[in-house]
Amino acid sequence: MFNLDVMKAKEKPVFDKRIFWDVDFENLDYDKKYKFVIERVFERGDVPDIRNCRRYYGDDLVAEALLNAKYLSNMTLYLAAAVIDQPIEDFRCYKLRQSNPELFPY
Repeated sequence: MFNLDVMKAKEKPVFDKRIFWDVDFENLDYDKKYKFVIERVFERGDVPDIRNCRRYYGDDLVAEALLNAKYLSNMTLYLAAAVIDQPIEDFRCYKLRQSNPELFPY
């Protein structure tokens, strides 16, 4: 009467090593460092990497990590907003950027 799906460990997603070039890729704990992994995949990954990330973590956890990220580039912010279907005004990094504007480029 055991549920084999619960007992079977989640299979790690396959990401390109170039995304995690600056960390020990082989020993990266995807569950403990989920916020770092999700942010990095959206910043530097391509479409298959983002799909693998959403499959592994689920849309709720991906949305929570992206909405609470301290920094996302403008391009990644708009991509994340489209993927999780949230306005950019809901993102923490957007609010931080508004409260601390950059110098005017002239």
